[in-house]
Amino acid sequence: MVKYNMLPDGRRWGRAVADTDDKTISIVLADDHTLLRGVLADALEAESGFVVVAQVGSGEAAVAAVAAQRPHLVLLDLEMPGQSALTTLQRIREESPATHVLILSAHDEQSQVRELLGEGVSGYLHKSVSRATLVATIRALGEPEPQVTVAVTRQSLAAPQQRPPAPLSDREQQVLGFVASALSNRQIASRLGIAEGTVKRHMQNIFEKLGAVSRIDAVNKALAVGLIDHDVT
Repeated sequence: MVKYNMLPDGRRWGRAVADTDDKTISIVLADDHTLLRGVLADALEAESGFVVVAQVGSGEAAVAAVAAQRPHLVLLDLEMPGQSALTTLQRIREESPATHVLILSAHDEQSQVRELLGEGVSGYLHKSVSRATLVATIRALGEPEPQVTVAVTRQSLAAPQQRPPAPLSDREQQVLGFVASALSNRQIASRLGIAEGTVKRHMQNIFEKLGAVSRIDAVNKALAVGLIDHDVT
């Protein structure tokens, strides 16, 4: 018998993982386009060994589904309302470290793909991939030693690299070195004897100069071109 979890408003959530066997790959679908989400669910459940245990439309709901279901995989769209995709990834890892996250996105800029791979996603697929590619990628993640899969458009691979980053000031390098050591803005301000707002302004300048979209992205880009040392303290 198929059982369903229920949301507080009475809507059906999805099949319980307990109803699946050990070889079944349980999947949470996270995409804010209801029609696409439904089509994906139908396509995946038509495959042997797959079960969609939840369909959600926001990052917060994806985290809640992972906490409730502990699925093998989250198929995650990057552009959903609410919290950022990076925050969603971090919270999923906190709730269920063994859950794989496979990105399915309409965008495939090289910097974005690299950043998300650096955050530990198990794969990154452009939404133009075939059903066969999607299914094969999910099956591969069920293997004992899964490989990271990236499928992007030829145009993104041929796109020119971004301009070289502008040089950082001594203070900006100092601030970014502390960021690389995982210090918060408040901790950095205390170390340097400056206001936390000043640290934030330095970070804004760093992001602009490096073309970075996050603290981790800024550190990685600065390390790649030697703007800060690997042995930061």
